[in-house]
Amino acid sequence: MTDQARRQVSSRLLITVIAAFGALALGDVRAQEAPKSIRIGYVVSKTGRDAPGASASTTPNYQMWIKEVNAAGGLMLKAYGKRVPIEAVEYDDQSQAEEAIRATERLINQDKVDVVLPPWGTANNLAVGPTLNRHGYPHLAVASITDKAPEFAKRWSNVFFFLGMGSQYGEALVSTLEEARKAGKIGNTIAMISVADGFGVDLSRATRNVVEKHGFKLVYDKSYPPSTQDMSPILNEVKALNPDAFIAFSYPPDTFLLTDQAKVLGFNPKVFYAGVGTALPGYKKKNGASLDGVMGPGGVDLDSPAIQDYFKRHTVSAGYEPDRWTSAVTWSSLQVLQQAIERVGKIDREAITREIKTGTFDTIVGPVKMDNQMYTNLWWVGQWQGGEFYGVAPKDKKGAKAPTIPKPAWK
Repeated sequence: MTDQARRQVSSRLLITVIAAFGALALGDVRAQEAPKSIRIGYVVSKTGRDAPGASASTTPNYQMWIKEVNAAGGLMLKAYGKRVPIEAVEYDDQSQAEEAIRATERLINQDKVDVVLPPWGTANNLAVGPTLNRHGYPHLAVASITDKAPEFAKRWSNVFFFLGMGSQYGEALVSTLEEARKAGKIGNTIAMISVADGFGVDLSRATRNVVEKHGFKLVYDKSYPPSTQDMSPILNEVKALNPDAFIAFSYPPDTFLLTDQAKVLGFNPKVFYAGVGTALPGYKKKNGASLDGVMGPGGVDLDSPAIQDYFKRHTVSAGYEPDRWTSAVTWSSLQVLQQAIERVGKIDREAITREIKTGTFDTIVGPVKMDNQMYTNLWWVGQWQGGEFYGVAPKDKKGAKAPTIPKPAWK
């Protein structure tokens, strides 16, 4: 070998050694710079009237997700070449929008969390929306339904609605009733009640707008205060009108009460629709065989292996099954968040928001792709059939069951 050849070999070896040491040094620096934890905060209703909904569909998903992520070593942050565990910070909003705002501000300004997970309920999500937008935190408004979602999406570039709009639920429900009427299973009268808050107002208005279009007659249309403890006066009024379909846009405590008192009063219309709360595991446990034929928002495809696996893990983690509507979507939103964070590779909230807005994500409900900051490939109407709450609309969605109309008698 000539001297020149030796010099070339030595230079290449030197370059290789320097590169190797550089890579090791860079790895050490990246490891040293990596945060010890990713602080994730959330404010949910642990007490108050919203606690049953939050404890069924929100809190157990947050807890299971954090537990599973940490069991795997944490979230993978490629900017540091390592996994970083999650540290959770949580507060109770006491089912009060004002407290949800205060606690969210505390998470951001005092606890300095890296990510904020959303509260439960339409009212609380819309209440904290301006705060999360102002501070640049991605807002996965899962347990929130509003026809103003497109308007809020224009106002808040960081918000993502995962449960659709009231008009979509109303249209799907009344279309389902129209098919039953055409088949001679029901007539054309509907009685509707709604809780007097954001959810009830939005859903009842949306349904009211489509009732006449589909040729139905609304024979009863009233709202009730969120604090209502006795539904029998309302149910007696409705029963006297003998409507073909009864629709209640209610929150969990009201849904349970309406069902109990409808049984006592012998009010058994051909269609009995209520919810939020109809899809909760507690509703199934309390009503047993009596719930057969009851309709409500949501549903799941229980033939899906991914959903079956999720149900098993949730039951082991929480000690009870998930609900049959919001839970699977909530879990999917956490999958979206995790994939967005890991694709960005670090806690860069602006980049994470941008990834959620533009990316496609693999979840237990299938691929999730936001459309104008909304996910709408959802079950709009579900029904209890044989001890399970299946999706019945859209009727062409995979896993859909044909609705049972008329509803069987209460048992």
